[in-house]
Amino acid sequence: MTDNLMDRRVVTLDLAGVTDKSGLMDAVARALHLPDWFGRNWDALLDSLSDPSVWPPEAAGRGLLLVVTGWEPYAQARPDEWRVAREVFTEASERTAPLTVALALV
Repeated sequence: MTDNLMDRRVVTLDLAGVTDKSGLMDAVARALHLPDWFGRNWDALLDSLSDPSVWPPEAAGRGLLLVVTGWEPYAQARPDEWRVAREVFTEASERTAPLTVALALV
């Protein structure tokens, strides 16, 4: 496994137009090409982010850099949901060393 953040497989999670938890889960499922059985709940999100075997194949051995864009309107519209999403992103990153989640400010 590489320690260089720049060697990781970069996946963009675009939350533009997301207005609720369901939209967030759908966006994550699309971005990471998660299987149909992905449960679309907070626990399933944590499990999927923490399990490199369900990440895109290009991330194997390289790690994953998940760049979240367009998140600010969702965060403002659903602050409680966004707080939980951030907690899930943080816990998954702490559990899984080759995962980094970055919130884009542009």
